[in-house]
This record gives sequence, structure tokens and C-alpha cells, in this order.
Amino acid sequence: MTTHLGRTPSTPGGETIRGVLERIIFFNEENHYCIAELREEEGDRSITVIGAMPNVQCGECLRLTGKWTRHPHHGNQFRVETLRSELPATVHGIRRYLGSGLVPGIGKVYANKIVDKFGADTFRIISEESGRLRDIPGIGRERARAIKHAWEEQKAVREIMVFLQTYGVTPAQCVRLVKQYGGQAQTVLRNEPYRIAREINGIGFKTADRIAINLGYANDSPPRLEAGLLFAMSKFESEGHTAYPEDAFLIQSTALLDSDAARLKKSLESLLEKRDLIRVPDGPRIQLPSTALAERKIAESVARIRNTASALPSIKIEKALEWAQDRAGFAFGPVQADALRRAFGEKVSVLTGGPGTGKTAILRALTEILRAKKVSIQMAAPTGRAAQRLAESTSGQAQTIHRLLKYDPAQGAFVANEDRPLKTDFVIVDEASMLDVRLAASLLQAIPARAHLLLVGDTDQLPSVGPGNVLGDLIRSEAARVTRLRTIYRQREESAIVATAHGINAGRVIIPEKVSSPDDVNPGLDLQFIEAISPEDCLEKLLHLCAATLPRLMGIDPVRESQVLAPMHKGVVGVANLNAELQRALNPEGRALTLGAVAYRRGDKLIQLRNNYDKNIFNGDLGVVTRVDPESGTLTAAFDGEEHAFERADLGDLSLAYAISIHKSQGSEYPVVVVPLLKQHYMMLRRNLIYTAITRGRKKVFLVGDPAAYAMAVRNNETRARHTYLRERILAACGEQARATSPTAPAD
Repeated sequence: MTTHLGRTPSTPGGETIRGVLERIIFFNEENHYCIAELREEEGDRSITVIGAMPNVQCGECLRLTGKWTRHPHHGNQFRVETLRSELPATVHGIRRYLGSGLVPGIGKVYANKIVDKFGADTFRIISEESGRLRDIPGIGRERARAIKHAWEEQKAVREIMVFLQTYGVTPAQCVRLVKQYGGQAQTVLRNEPYRIAREINGIGFKTADRIAINLGYANDSPPRLEAGLLFAMSKFESEGHTAYPEDAFLIQSTALLDSDAARLKKSLESLLEKRDLIRVPDGPRIQLPSTALAERKIAESVARIRNTASALPSIKIEKALEWAQDRAGFAFGPVQADALRRAFGEKVSVLTGGPGTGKTAILRALTEILRAKKVSIQMAAPTGRAAQRLAESTSGQAQTIHRLLKYDPAQGAFVANEDRPLKTDFVIVDEASMLDVRLAASLLQAIPARAHLLLVGDTDQLPSVGPGNVLGDLIRSEAARVTRLRTIYRQREESAIVATAHGINAGRVIIPEKVSSPDDVNPGLDLQFIEAISPEDCLEKLLHLCAATLPRLMGIDPVRESQVLAPMHKGVVGVANLNAELQRALNPEGRALTLGAVAYRRGDKLIQLRNNYDKNIFNGDLGVVTRVDPESGTLTAAFDGEEHAFERADLGDLSLAYAISIHKSQGSEYPVVVVPLLKQHYMMLRRNLIYTAITRGRKKVFLVGDPAAYAMAVRNNETRARHTYLRERILAACGEQARATSPTAPAD
């Protein structure tokens, strides 16, 4: 076989090439299929390479093994079978590598200066004689030290990436491993691989298991089975459960871990003995200890508030109602008036209803009466957008629950708690259907016993993203007075969004106004259906709607004023691919900070994926990139008007947010909502999903897809029951008086 520049003979059936990855043309997040341009290290020729290439980044030097193929339109291509990331050896490769931003602190400018000075000896100089960097104009003692530190950290990350590159571990996860374990990272991985699933956010059991099995750990080893059972419980929690039936837990864990049921039963008993898992008191259900504690704290708090006398001043409720109606300029409906009476008369009450049923009118009247009586009120909601909407509708102050409770990073806990309760006499929580058990426990513990609690929500929406069904369990326990609003008092000037939402809840399939092209939409309608049958057609029309129709026909900023909500993460019109395509259509140019296949640019929309108490931003918060600095490997983003800096290690907690899941949209409203909807989404097509999506739109909603998929969703009223133990805990804490004193109010 002839040896070409940059290529060496390999196995009889393949060939090896080596070069610098210049450009990623296409990357599929689901299967890591990549189309890219590779510049041969010893030559000046660009090669198109195709195949599964997980976690590759521009600037990397890759050794690729594979075969040459010929595409009828694109010519010769190298199909990759295996790859290995290496440090480049040529001056061009070194220049490209250092200038790519892979090493924080070195961008293109300093990369050129350093390589111009030291040439092919650059890497050795940085590693062994970093003091010589100060010979370069502009590099002083501190910058030289920072470059050396970044180089050593990147070296550790690279070594781990080479070690883990066959396991699907992302660059962001490798950075986290190094940050957590430093120079001991590989030792931990080799000796205690399951430890990383417990200690590193974003690395789960499956990744740890792949590493462990490849390192020779037995399929039925006790460390694997115990780690697997804990993973199974966390998996069930991610699906919303807090207390899973033991038999089903073992059956599903056996299949998940491909193990023997008897061995798993033994491992479960070991975990129960160590209190890593617990059984509930009166039934064969399994919980994590932290979850059980959260449910107990909720139940105890509900009982404590119910059983303590009110701190409200004397209020003549009927006169107060007349006064509030005079201020509102209209008479309240009978059930609306009852809701107000219960809020004053009961320590714990619930108000639930869909859009247009008068919840806002009740809250405005309630807060006006309380303020007139100089009652101390605290209003909160799970998300910033919901809190802002609550503040606007009541002309008062509202904040997120996290901000209300004030997290102290030094203590690793909320400042407000059962020992230091909030200073308030009345707490109103909007979008209460979003409360998971842990946030609800923190909130309820901080409410003083003398205060009243009113939870407001829409039980027809999707349940909380986190585990539990707090609002539903509280309602079913009958420990709170519940008022359900169903009469539509406000049609938003004959809003099709409101009417359709109520039609969906009633199971009526009324297809919104249909058009065949985004260019045919009627700017005067607030709900329309753009027909598209195939995923590719749906994607094309959605992109045209967002990039052309909305700004041109309606003067809508597609980034700041509209939000794409997708039923699923995967697929052509899943969240991942939609974000890549929408970024390409709406914000394709400018300096970029690259992590894996994602490039972050100024102006990009972001979503926070995990609670970050140090930065005071939380799961589901939306922000906008305001600055990127590829040289230092940092970006700055604004969340709720506050700017925060993010290092590479933080980027795994962020994602582009041109498109987000419908679940992540709970508690928020957007001026314009765009929803792709196809039969391919059949696993997610349920009534509460499409109801939640449509009710997120404040001014306009566009459905793009197949009307038959919409009909499927409306007809499917199946809900996945969540296994919890909160209702039983509330009943035990409140006693039988719960049922006797707090019946559910009749619906209007």
C-alpha cells in the first residue's frame, strides 16, 4: 500500500489518517454522527471525514482509522471506524490547537505569538519552561502562570478524554471529573468507577457502568448492583415518583441491570440496612431517605399551619368583598367569592382553574384587602416569569421561591427555614402544580405557623418536572380547602387560545384555523395550525416561520419574543436538533466558545439545566449570552437582568434555548409560542401536554405539523400515575380531622 502524506498503512481492511479538525459541518447529538473537514497534518489538503465521532472539537488533532468512499456529489470521503485524539506535532496543528480555545487563556492572538516564537517546541516550553512565555510581549508573570495552570488542567482533561473517549463521556463531564478529583481522576475511575455516578453532576450510572464493565468489574459484583439500585431509584424519581412499589422496583431493576433477582434482593436488603434506601412505614414501597424526609417535612408543616391560630386582624369578610368588587368594577361569581372567603377563613387553601376562569381577579382582590388591613404578604412562584406575572397581576411584589428563601452558599442551605421562618402573615404561591417535594418542603418549613397559605395552580397542566405530585396529593388528602374554577369569565377578547384550552380539557377535538404555509398565516388570529406531515417539512416550515414570517409579517423578535416548545428531545424536530437549526437560522455569526458540537455566541438564548445556588439561577431559568471569550474559555449571560460568568466546567449545566421541552416551559408565558406536533411524537401525545403548550402563549400560538397528531393528543387523557407517599403522610400528620374540617368546595 502506498503511504500518502498524513496517512499511514493500517490494518489490511483499513487506513489511518492524522490531522487537525478544521470544521464541523454536521453533528447529530443522538448518535454522534459527524461530517467534518480534517486538514492533514503533513500537507495542505482538506479531507471530508464522516462517521460516529463523539465529543470531537475544532482544533483537535485526530488519528482516524477507516476506509475511503466516494460520494456521487461530494467526492472522496473518509469513513471513520475508530478515532484517537492526540496532540498535534506540526506548527500548523499546534497553532490551530492553541487558537481554538481548547486551552483557556490562549486565543488566536497569543497562539500566533507563542507559536511564532517557539515553533514545534511550543508544547514542551509550556510544560517544562513556562517562564520563557514572558519573553513574548504582552505576557507577564500572572498571564504566564495562568497559561501554565490552564495547560496542566487541559492536559489532565485530555488524558481522561483519551481514556474515556469510547464511553460517550462529554468534554464538559471530563472537565468536571478533573475539577472534582484533580490528579487523582484516573485513579478514582479505575478503582471506584461507580463513585463518579454519586459525586459528579451530569454523570449517571450508565456511564459509570460502561467504564466499570470495560475495566473488568463483574456484572453481579455487589458495588455494581448497589450502585445500580440507587440509580434505578433516582431514575424513577426523574419520572416523578417518590415511593416506588418494591416488587415493581425489583422487577424493573433486574431488567435494567441484566442481573439475577435473588442477588438484587440481597443488595436491596443491604442498602435498606445501611439506610441508603428506606421502606415506607405501612407498605412495600421504596424511597430515598432525602425524599422521605421531604415528604415528612411537608406533612408536618401542613399540620402545624392548620393547627395554629391565625394572625390576621379582624376582617368583616362580606364588607371586604363588597369593597373589592367596587374597586374591580364588576361582581364576583359565587365560587370566586367563596374562594376569597376560604382564603381568609382557612389556614391552608387551594385555588385551581384554567385560563380565563378568574384566578387573577381573586388574587388581586385578596391582596388589595390584605394590604388595606396592613397584613404582611409574601408572594412567590417557582419560576422568575411566573413570579413577574404574579407581581404584575396583583400590583405587588413577588419573587421566585428560591429568592424568597434566600440560599446561603456558605451554609449550603436556605436562610429561611423552620428555625428562622419568614416574617409574614400570609403566603401566596402561584403555579403550585410545579412544586416538587424538595422545593415544597423547603418552602413550607419556612412559613410561620400563624400565617395563612394559599396555593394557586392549574391541575390540568403537566405535573412538576421534579419528583412528587405535591398539589395533587394535598388536594386528595382533603387537608386543605379547595376551590375549583371552571366558568370562563374572561375570553381575552374572544381568544381562541382560551377557548381551545378549555375544549382540550373537555376532550373536544376542534382543529385551529389551518394554513399550508407560514406565509399564509393571519396576523389577526391568536391560534393557527400550519400543516406539515413529515418531520423534514415540519422543520422547514418552523424555521421559515421563526426566521422570516414572525419578524417580517408581525414585527416579532423571534429570539426575545417567541419560544419554540417541543414534545420530545430527540428527532428531526426534537429539542436538540431544533436548537442547532434555529441557532443557524437566527444567530449564525460571531465569535464562539465551543464545547463539543455546540458553539455559544453573543445573543444566544440559554436555559439553565440544574439549580446553581452560588449564582442564584435555577433549573429552567432562561438567559441570553452577552459576551463570549474563547481565549479564557468563559462566557457571560444575563438571567433576569443579572449577569453571570460561566467557565467551561459550568457549560454542561447550560443548553441553547431557542427550543425547550414543553415540560421545561411550565410556569412561564411567552408572547408567541411555536409548537411542532407530529405523529412521531405519539409517546408524548397526551391531553395535558398539548394543554400546557397552548396555555403558555400570551398573544399567539402556532402549531406546526399534523392535525391528526393534535387530535391524538386531545383524545388521549391517560396520565402516568406518580407513586408517592405524601398523601398518607399528610393524613397521618393532620389526623382524621383533615377530612372532617376541610371538604373540597363545589366547582362552579
